[in-house]
Amino acid sequence: MSIAGVLLAAGAGSRFHGPTHKLLADFKGRPLIEVCLEPLLAAGLDEVIVVTGAVDLDHMLPGEITVLKNHEWERGHASSLQAAAHYAEHAEHDALVVGLGDQPFVTAEAWRAVAEAEGEIVTAVFETKRRPPVKLSNVVWPLLPIDGDEGARVLFRSRPDLVREVACKGRPFDIDTVEDLERWT
Repeated sequence: MSIAGVLLAAGAGSRFHGPTHKLLADFKGRPLIEVCLEPLLAAGLDEVIVVTGAVDLDHMLPGEITVLKNHEWERGHASSLQAAAHYAEHAEHDALVVGLGDQPFVTAEAWRAVAEAEGEIVTAVFETKRRPPVKLSNVVWPLLPIDGDEGARVLFRSRPDLVREVACKGRPFDIDTVEDLERWT
């Protein structure tokens, strides 16, 4: 089974009112995107994909990853997920494990645990809360929404029979605001 890891990093970060885009913001001495990408790279999946859009991250990303530019990023989170699924289908991956480019505390172990778990839809659970990363098998890609700011959560509601939870250690906090950045650094 071929499994790709996907980091969604296409949004505008509109709630972050700092001097730069949040993914470029300094997080413990490094850009936030680098900190979030590191555990995914360490997870050892078959391919690592970063979906970009609102901000150019090419200069920040290592050469061994696949960069997908979502030119329709303003359509929401779902459009980035669609771009990743479309690419993965042509690359003949069997599943995607999807996470967010603004969650610096998700560990490589969490990425691996979700990737290795059996199931069509597998979600990490941190302290009883479902949070990314989420594994989506190619069987469910046609069910993904095409617009809006929801991705896998739509499937959680429409196909709860396919959802499997995996307990993970770590803290799945998002960095959405300057205050979040200050709190977690």
